[in-house]
Amino acid sequence: MPLRLTLNPTIDATHHRLDSTDWNNIYIIGDVHGCHEALCRLLDRLDPSPGDLVVFVGGLVMKGPDSKAVLDLVSNTPNFYSVRGNNDQELIDGRESIDSLTESDLAYLESLPVVISWDDIVVVHGGIDHRKPVVEHTLDELLNTRSLVPNGSYDRPYWFEARQELPRVFFEHTVLAEPFDSEYAVGLDTGCVHGGQLTAYDYRAEKFIAVEPAETHVPRPADSIAEPHDQHSHL
Repeated sequence: MPLRLTLNPTIDATHHRLDSTDWNNIYIIGDVHGCHEALCRLLDRLDPSPGDLVVFVGGLVMKGPDSKAVLDLVSNTPNFYSVRGNNDQELIDGRESIDSLTESDLAYLESLPVVISWDDIVVVHGGIDHRKPVVEHTLDELLNTRSLVPNGSYDRPYWFEARQELPRVFFEHTVLAEPFDSEYAVGLDTGCVHGGQLTAYDYRAEKFIAVEPAETHVPRPADSIAEPHDQHSHL
């Protein structure tokens, strides 16, 4: 049965449904955050052709050294898609700014869907709380969910460790010491901008591919890096 995903009516237009049979290979990439050099090295390893799909889990901009170059690369490559992340939303709302970005860049960020899906796969930046229908989620929840504890942030239980149902959700936003991999959720935010790896998932081969960053751009305290439970790594 095909996936049926209904969003809150105020954000329903930002669900982009893809057909996986249109693409040879499918790669999902985690937290770039302006780390253009690391992204280029990861793409060299993936070596996607025009017939391959590359999906970014938001978090394209801010924190790292070259958000403009990342946006130029992603927005100008026809087979590159991205969902919207919380930092992208902060730029759209005017709560943050980056001097190098143009009005066209901001319009591109605003055009990004909140959810991309294919088969029984959902890509969303923050997370989905399995305890309520997706239609009841707000934009803020889809972009920022980590903990199932109200305002819990890095307090357990995390939504992805508790999830026991399809669709399988690919996400970032929660910085992880290593990728999270279960039947129901895959976490790709391994903190490249914080000195961790930049991680991708090869959907056809069912494996992770990662590169090390050249440097740490934004140090991060250990209590804001999650150690995943009940998962296994293919790195």
